[in-house]
Amino acid sequence: MTMNLKGRVALVTGSTSGIGLGIADALAQAGADIMVNGIADAATVDQVLAGLRAHGVKAAFSPADIGKPDQVKGLVHTTIEQLGSLDILVNNAGIQYVAKIEDFPEDRWDAIIAINLSGAFHASKWAIPGMRKAGWGRIINIASAHGLVGSEQKSAYVAAKHGIVGLTKVTAQELADAGITANAICPGWVLTPLVQKQLDAKAAQEGVSVETVTHAFLTEKQAMAKFTTPAQIGALAVFLCSEAASTITGIALPIDGGWTSR
Repeated sequence: MTMNLKGRVALVTGSTSGIGLGIADALAQAGADIMVNGIADAATVDQVLAGLRAHGVKAAFSPADIGKPDQVKGLVHTTIEQLGSLDILVNNAGIQYVAKIEDFPEDRWDAIIAINLSGAFHASKWAIPGMRKAGWGRIINIASAHGLVGSEQKSAYVAAKHGIVGLTKVTAQELADAGITANAICPGWVLTPLVQKQLDAKAAQEGVSVETVTHAFLTEKQAMAKFTTPAQIGALAVFLCSEAASTITGIALPIDGGWTSR
């Protein structure tokens, strides 16, 4: 079945780099017009938009803060105004903070829940009416392996990602016969420039090879000593938008090197 998304419009939150950019690029390659969202300087935004437009699609940018409900509402409306519709919503924006519960700053907890969980709710709330009217839509929530299992010192992130999985299930049930699917993608360790930088620094600090540090990092959690790439997550998102996936809804789909199989 076709993976052609020509004529569709996608909003991908947190898409100026990393997983979000990988998803935006994959959707653009499949023909979808893209609303990019995130925090980046003007040069980076221009580079991202140029890369997406090279696929022959329209691309626009909004710096809306996903932690602020009124800006999320505005982002949805801006997408429709500038690109004509909103057919595919990818709730990807997220932040992280690591500390034990008793040491966890309350403002960091609030910020993580606001961006990683509440932002997805607000975006879905304002995107769904247009999808219902069109009789077609795809909502993809980027959760995490931490949406299925826990890890120490990540209370807010794990709580938010578990919440995303629950939100996905309810969204899928409410929209089951509306032509709209809702699914969560649950990545394990993903190789981004930031992660690579951290691995390089750790290897230098410990006086060992990057390969040694990388293997230890991966196998602490995953059965497979291999990173997932943003492009692979993007390809999975394109599949979930396709006709072949039209009856796949309400699932939390791991792409995690066997992390959650343990």
